[in-house]
Amino acid sequence: MSRSAKHRKVPDRTASIRPGGARHRKPSPVAAALQNTPGQVAAAAAGAVLIGAAVTPAVASLSNTPGQISDGEPAAALHPPKATSSQHAAISSTARAGAGDSADLARNLARLRRQAQRAATERAVRRHRRRHHATVSVVYENPLREVGNLYPERVDMGVDFAGSGPVFAIGDGVVTSADGYDSGWPGGGWITYQLTDGPAAGEVVYVAEDVTPAVAVGEHVTPDTVVANMYNGGDGIETGWAMLDSGSAESQLPEAGGISGGGPFPTLVGLNFDQLLQALGAPAAPNADEAGSGVLPSRYPVDWATALGVR
Repeated sequence: MSRSAKHRKVPDRTASIRPGGARHRKPSPVAAALQNTPGQVAAAAAGAVLIGAAVTPAVASLSNTPGQISDGEPAAALHPPKATSSQHAAISSTARAGAGDSADLARNLARLRRQAQRAATERAVRRHRRRHHATVSVVYENPLREVGNLYPERVDMGVDFAGSGPVFAIGDGVVTSADGYDSGWPGGGWITYQLTDGPAAGEVVYVAEDVTPAVAVGEHVTPDTVVANMYNGGDGIETGWAMLDSGSAESQLPEAGGISGGGPFPTLVGLNFDQLLQALGAPAAPNADEAGSGVLPSRYPVDWATALGVR
């Protein structure tokens, strides 16, 4: 199939539908109190410790029984470790530098402790997932988790998003295309990889339009691999199910209804991929609840939350 017929979008994306700048954030109750009463520094520091302590039950909830994870390993193994020596040094340095301003000192101490606890928790969860990979249905992750100003636009042949930043692989796979320019897609990017694990093993995922490849054909990828970078070029990106030969979007195949860039949208293939992204934590597209066009090939799971075991 000629790639020139792949996808032409109606240039209806305008700044008015994109999210605006950062919203005004109200100061926290602790910070507001500190502005009026410097003597409450100790209370703010204690609050930061309580914030860190609250992380422990969230991580322990990964276990199947209280105090245990699935293979009998003590749940304490997932508890976030204490701050590193470099983090302690940063806290001490902040304390010395801000001794003259008790409110700033308390805020900096709380911020540093929160950062240390958050980083430790993320490391612990990743270690848990990797150790117990064989006991869960699959380890797929949200490929858009680090995209800045991520904004869902619509479901068409795949799912469109605005924003900028790295796009990761959903799961383990092998790169089958990595083109920086393909005339069939606005922006020109076309990257595909075939999944090798989980309920979608054998299926091909594409990332297209305003992206540049970060991988090469034949490269093995994992959920930690950046496959492309979004650069906010005005068209946004599109990601979805590709044909098994990586030639174009799955929705263009006769078995899926033969729907190309002219619609009608959303396609059932695109809605299926949007449901997968939602199960992994990505925001839903504005038209995610609309009736789909075309045909969904029977090989795709229709309930991704159940297929991934995330209910």
